[in-house]
Amino acid sequence: MAQPAVQTSGGKHSKIKVLLVEDYGANILVATHLLEHFGYDYEVAKNSHEALGKLKESDFSLILMDIQMEDRDGLETTRIIREMETKHGKARIPIIAMTAHALAGDKQKCLQAGMDGYITKPVDAETLQNTLAQFAGNKMGIMEPR
Repeated sequence: MAQPAVQTSGGKHSKIKVLLVEDYGANILVATHLLEHFGYDYEVAKNSHEALGKLKESDFSLILMDIQMEDRDGLETTRIIREMETKHGKARIPIIAMTAHALAGDKQKCLQAGMDGYITKPVDAETLQNTLAQFAGNKMGIMEPR
């Protein structure tokens, strides 16, 4: 499987930092375990408000966005992020939807809201790794598989 470029000796992907926006503990555990296993740096935001705050404080290469959250859904959060990027002249951060919704039209709703990718829950490790590599590769270049 392809990995993002620039791997340091500790297995970390230099300059690739993921913001995981997820409010359900079990999903956080699974996703962070996989992100660690794949060698990504990451931070977790447990709601939209926290995610927007982290985006103001730090730079991220990718966002994994839960669609259903209690304070504000991932679609609206994505719209706000896109407005912030435009308003402040910031580069577009790839946002990948993570959702249990796999009905016809759900992927299209995510893309229309400004998301760049879509994966379903429960998260499949290979799908997550390939999706992250695809979007990290768009930013950093793709490395040969380990």
